[in-house]
Amino acid sequence: MATLLAVNSAASLWGPYKDIWQTVGNALWRRQPEAVHLLDMILKKHKPDFISLFKNPSKNVQQHEKVQKASTEGVAIQGQQGTRLLPEQLIKEAFILSDLFDIGELAAVELLLAGEHQQPHFPGLTRGLVAVLLYWDGKRCIANSLKALIQSRRGKTWTLELSPELVSMTTRFTDELMEQGLTYKVLTLVSQIDVNNEFEKLQRERGLGSEKHRKEVSDLIKECRQSLAESLFAWACQSPLGKDDTLLLIGHLERVTVEANGSLDAVNLALLMALLYCFDTSFIEQSTEERDDMIHQLPLLTERQYIATIHSRLQDSQPWKLPGLQAAVRLAWALALRGISQLPDVTALAEFTEADEAMAELAIADNVFLFLTESVVVSENFYQEEFYIRRIHNLITDFLALMPMKVKQLRNRADEDARMIHMSMQMGNEPPISLRKDLEHLMLLIGELYKKNPFNLELALEYWCPSEPLQTSTILGSYLGVAHQRPPQRQVVLSKFVRQMGDLLPPTIYIPYLKMLQGLANGPQCAHYCFSLLKVNGSSHVENIQGAGGSPVSWEHFFHSLMLYHEHLRKDLPSADSVQYRHLPSRGITQKEQDGLIAFLQLTSTIITWSENARLALCEHPQWTPVVVILGLLQCSIPPVLKAELLKTLAAFGKSPEIAASLWQSLEYTQILQTVRVPSQRQAIGIEVELNEIESRCEEYPLTRAFCQLISTLVESSFPSNLGAGLRPPGFDPYLQFLRDSVFLRFRTRAYRRAAEKWEVAEVVLEVFYKLLRDYEPQLEDFVDQFVELQGEEIIAYKPPGFSLMYHLLNESPMLELALSLLEEGVKQLDTYAPFPGKKHLEKAVQHCLALLNLTLQKENLFMDLLRESQLALIVSPLEQLLQGINPRTKKADNVVNIARYLYHGNTNPELAFESAKILCCISCNSNIQIKLVGDFTHDQSVSQKLMAGFVECLDSEDTEEFVRLEEGSELEKKLAGIRHETRIHILNLLITSLERNPPNLALYLLGFELKKPVSTTNLQDPGVLGCPRTCLHAILNILEKGTEGRTGPVAVRESPQLAELCYQVIYQLCACSDTSGPTMRYLRTSQDFLFSQLQHLPFSNKEYEISMLNQMSWLMKTASIELRITSLNRQRSHTQRLLHLLLDDMPVKPYSDGEGGIEDENRSISGFLHFDTATKVRRKILSILDSIDFSQEIPEPLQLDFFDRVQIEQVIANCEHKNLRGQTVCNVKLLHRVLVAEVNALQGMAAIGQRPLLMEEISTILQYVVGRNKLLQCLHAKRHALESWRQLVEIILTACPQDLIQSEDRQLIIRDILQDVHDKILDDEAAQELMPVVAGAVFTLTAHLSQAVRTEQKQPLVLGPGEAHYAFMLDSSFTSPPPAENPVVGFASIGDSSLHIILKKLLDFILKTGGGFQRVRTHLYGSLLYYLQIAQRPDEPDTLEAAKKTMWERLTAPEDVFSKLQRENIAIIESYGAALMEVVCRDACDGHEIGRMLALALLDRIVSVDKQQQWLLYLSNSGYLKVLVDSLVEDDHTLQSLLTPQPPLLKALYTYESKMAFLTRVAKIQQGALELLRSGVIVRLAQCQVYDMRPEMDPQGCCSFSFRILIPYKQSCAVRMLVLDLCRNWLC
Repeated sequence: MATLLAVNSAASLWGPYKDIWQTVGNALWRRQPEAVHLLDMILKKHKPDFISLFKNPSKNVQQHEKVQKASTEGVAIQGQQGTRLLPEQLIKEAFILSDLFDIGELAAVELLLAGEHQQPHFPGLTRGLVAVLLYWDGKRCIANSLKALIQSRRGKTWTLELSPELVSMTTRFTDELMEQGLTYKVLTLVSQIDVNNEFEKLQRERGLGSEKHRKEVSDLIKECRQSLAESLFAWACQSPLGKDDTLLLIGHLERVTVEANGSLDAVNLALLMALLYCFDTSFIEQSTEERDDMIHQLPLLTERQYIATIHSRLQDSQPWKLPGLQAAVRLAWALALRGISQLPDVTALAEFTEADEAMAELAIADNVFLFLTESVVVSENFYQEEFYIRRIHNLITDFLALMPMKVKQLRNRADEDARMIHMSMQMGNEPPISLRKDLEHLMLLIGELYKKNPFNLELALEYWCPSEPLQTSTILGSYLGVAHQRPPQRQVVLSKFVRQMGDLLPPTIYIPYLKMLQGLANGPQCAHYCFSLLKVNGSSHVENIQGAGGSPVSWEHFFHSLMLYHEHLRKDLPSADSVQYRHLPSRGITQKEQDGLIAFLQLTSTIITWSENARLALCEHPQWTPVVVILGLLQCSIPPVLKAELLKTLAAFGKSPEIAASLWQSLEYTQILQTVRVPSQRQAIGIEVELNEIESRCEEYPLTRAFCQLISTLVESSFPSNLGAGLRPPGFDPYLQFLRDSVFLRFRTRAYRRAAEKWEVAEVVLEVFYKLLRDYEPQLEDFVDQFVELQGEEIIAYKPPGFSLMYHLLNESPMLELALSLLEEGVKQLDTYAPFPGKKHLEKAVQHCLALLNLTLQKENLFMDLLRESQLALIVSPLEQLLQGINPRTKKADNVVNIARYLYHGNTNPELAFESAKILCCISCNSNIQIKLVGDFTHDQSVSQKLMAGFVECLDSEDTEEFVRLEEGSELEKKLAGIRHETRIHILNLLITSLERNPPNLALYLLGFELKKPVSTTNLQDPGVLGCPRTCLHAILNILEKGTEGRTGPVAVRESPQLAELCYQVIYQLCACSDTSGPTMRYLRTSQDFLFSQLQHLPFSNKEYEISMLNQMSWLMKTASIELRITSLNRQRSHTQRLLHLLLDDMPVKPYSDGEGGIEDENRSISGFLHFDTATKVRRKILSILDSIDFSQEIPEPLQLDFFDRVQIEQVIANCEHKNLRGQTVCNVKLLHRVLVAEVNALQGMAAIGQRPLLMEEISTILQYVVGRNKLLQCLHAKRHALESWRQLVEIILTACPQDLIQSEDRQLIIRDILQDVHDKILDDEAAQELMPVVAGAVFTLTAHLSQAVRTEQKQPLVLGPGEAHYAFMLDSSFTSPPPAENPVVGFASIGDSSLHIILKKLLDFILKTGGGFQRVRTHLYGSLLYYLQIAQRPDEPDTLEAAKKTMWERLTAPEDVFSKLQRENIAIIESYGAALMEVVCRDACDGHEIGRMLALALLDRIVSVDKQQQWLLYLSNSGYLKVLVDSLVEDDHTLQSLLTPQPPLLKALYTYESKMAFLTRVAKIQQGALELLRSGVIVRLAQCQVYDMRPEMDPQGCCSFSFRILIPYKQSCAVRMLVLDLCRNWLC
């Protein structure tokens, strides 16, 4: 019984459901193959949860008693020993929670314990409030899992392209659920769960917290209902519901009501669509292989009883709560019956199929089309689901195609009604009230349905029957683009409907018809067809009785009417001298005419927005001249609403740059905005007057918004710099001044009849500012006053608009103040989490404000630099300083805090969080501001908590973006996912930048370090421990830890490589900084076991993102190097040894159970590595990491140019180079593009215009080349970085770690393996030369340690202990007694002679590969070679026979020892390389860098000393290198003399001289060498040296300089004396 009453710490109502949803997502959306088996297991395990669906464990007396006594007796926790006592408060909360949700007492305890554990993720909430969230989150997970499983079923509407095995599994599982009454349960739950009721219950028990908590609970409950409803919808789409289930669904819909705005809510919309898909027969028309199977599964076609029952239920005269909903279902049923009637073998169903007309008539009588328009299509969720749109599209097209007589009847009725209205008006009577408007409603429905096209379906194409094939690249529909192929019958019918409805159009349906066309013209191809229709209408009906303009629905008629209106209204224009400018009563345009004009203008705007050809054709038409007529009408006295539509139409025309350029001039000429003041004119005119006098009084601003929209379009298309030249100072300034001073600065103080319009005005004007500043690049000429001549006077021209905006934003101007005030108001409104009018527009306005600040920060440095160089008397301040100013409303410096608060809304408004993160990243570069920001951020505890939560939420945002269906997700979802990712990147860059500044800084605050005490005293904890909040450090570690427990490694490394790279960099910076290193490494080591869990997955593999992958490994290896160094210094041997085993072992990793935490390591090793029962060797991890660095590098093809000069282009590319954030020199592609395009634009003449496309194509080629070159540089930099980090790790392992942790034999083998591998990689023909320096440095270190290891081993004595033998291979049998027979010596050192020879050969190959260049690289290699040759040098080798106490005979007859043997073999290998090697070494000894010369001379010294054949000596003398060395003594003489001056230069010359003399002395010791030196005139050269005659003078400043001066001649004289003695001795011999 105790086990039954044990508490699940993960909460059985939340944790398991979360796991189900995770597994379902991994299998279905992320397509992880390994998740399929796990899904099968989890579905079997949790099948009862799906069957019972949302059923909670019931209350229990036994549980109640158990919980009651838990404060004294405790409760058992699953997986933990003993019991845990619960506090009284938790027990009280558990009983409240149990009553609130009607759940078992133990389940309530579990929720509270889980809430306590999850509390750090919800700062500011108590465990009870978190428990409420977890309860509903569990429900959400199970509902979403159910929906996803049903969506993956095999069916008739869609496929997710999953494996057949997986589809069969989910289909079988969901079939079993349906058999258990799933439909009934879903409908019951949807009815029972009500947000308001749940909130009332929670409110009573104080279960609701802050506004955010309320919003989250509300969203979870809504999502539960929505997912349940969509489960039924998905089922109906794939396979229709059975009879009983369909009747249940109809029964539910009978009781449904609409929202306050008249539309269906999202849940009922989904259920309606589910029912409509049950009646869907459209797939019958498809000729697919599976069609017959589907027909047999469709009860509509196979079960007579199904049809009979549904038909009688829908024929029932009992009205539903929503007659329109009943009508919609009836219409769908009627069309289903009509569809069935067209199939063969359905005579048995004739009694039902013949009733389709009657059923349709019932539907139409209940205004079905009006209901579909007002309650379905305008519903908020309608356009978020593609298959809703498709179903209503099929419904309408089926009605038009399958019931043509009914459509004709509607038209006849409309014509009759129109005649009745006309007669009533002629007789002066009111039109009859009872007239039906069914055709009008149908047209409006079609117009509304296709007005939006979020999934780019362009379903309206089915209404257009092309007379000629479209020559387009995107062909939608099998018939399009194929000549002489007849379109489908349905399309012909629909096209005929569109055309015939426009014939002899009665006035009553004129506007609905235009609105229908507007919907049908939405899309590039649809717009083209609609344009053609209107064009054809005009030409074919010229003689039509309806007027001289032809058909009323034609371009001809419309533009002819506009001209007539203009002609007529021009006479009504007020004179310039009139006292006031008012809208006089229009004699020309009635309200109906105005509505008709607006409808046609909207249609025109839609067509020309989508079709550029239509735009140009209309504009260039000689008779219509739309732009001229529209501008003329704008000057007339017409209502602002009509003017607004005219301006919107102009904006649509302005999308073409060709039209925009002339439109600017026309705007200026017509003075829509008065830019030129005429002295004689008393009264101002234009839009400014309209705004101040008309719109402000009406409290509606359509004209102002439309004007801003027009300017917004025009500044994007074309921007003339000389606007208004000849009439006023040229430039955009009057427009900018109007937008800034009259529109933006006053928008808050104006009155608005419609509250949302306030934010609409703000959004549209800020959008113009944003575009102007975005396209502005500060130029030197902007900062010089340009003078122009106007009416005989010299006046100053206006500055570019971007300049003016920059000036206002870099000063405490009203514009900046209002922008900051808007940001403050925006965040306050968002903090309420309540909907309000214009919320979307406020968010866009705030986004533009933040973007303006961002652009200003990016451009301010260049702007201020140019301003300093110029003579302009302007004062500006950096924006980051202005943002630190005092907020006049709060009297605090909280502007940056307000900007940062938008991060708290990152989940709901990712765009605002993105812009906010960018601004913070920009301003964090300044150290002074950092300190101020930390103070501002931490001043108020509640604000500080919110800010921290905002940053952490944004970094955690991957969890909120769970399993976006990329193949079916909309463009918006993909865009938002990208924005969230970029926000995280900016936050990490902010942390990296801040960590480089002195403390206190923002990063330390965000990562949870102490700010009031020394940083190094911080004690980092897991979130929730000792009140520690969840910080950015926890979020970063969480990102990197996901996936480390599996075989594939960290998920972020594969899925978000750039993000993972920056995370590793932050961790490295924390470990590398002296202040943060201690706390960070201690936390990572003890709480996280971070490094071991990460390093075991190295090397990472991600070829697609090679640069990021290399950088990830680099930062991780650098961090590991620090860890090894620190643990070695602190003598934490177990940690060091564990990491060394992981990196160096060539045996499979065994579970590590020594010291701290063995069980964790065992589990980790089991999941991370394969098991080996035998001692099979594996590749050392340190070598695998080296393998992952590809030394080869693809180089882009050289440029092949036809027009541009290649040399000049290279020069331009060099001029555009700059250092990026990582310190790499790359070319600025945007700047290069601007420079090249400016060059092309500067070309004059017809030839240049003709060749422009070719020039632009060549610019594209150049840019692609530069992008490739940038990638090459970045890739090489990343490889070098990775190699440097690898080298650092190897060096730390060899030098800093305790020597005894790696046995001497293993050490030699490891060094041998690494040396051989690294040589193999660098000696490859395709290896990049840029990597040579790093490799050479690594080779030097490795060879030095190899030499040391071997020499150490040589010195170990042979020790034979009792019972066991400890031995080392002895190197020289002559020094000790002969080894025992059982332990014969087997070669030189542990690694053997052959390995040493291989290493020598590779070293020499490496030296030769460097060729003539890379002398610094060879310096390392010469050092390596010296260390290598040292191995064969006998320890303590005596110089003379007396010292060795041996006779000459003993020496000559002694057997060859291993030293001599190795030495002999070494010199043989060296000499086998011949003159090529000699040439390189000798050349380096004579010339080049001082250190290189010294090492080359030392190498020559060593080789000559062991070269018995004296080949090197002969080469030196025969090639003249010896003579060069001797002759250089004269030059050395002058240099050495300069060292004896009071201020001597560096001592490099002295050391080089000593090396030279040492080498010459070595040569002089050889008889042949002495002769060669004498021949080279060494005695003469030495005699000529004057430095030996110099004596030091006393220096009054002290003895140090005296000693220094005396040292040099002494050293020189010693060297000379030795050289001369050796020469004399050998010469005498």
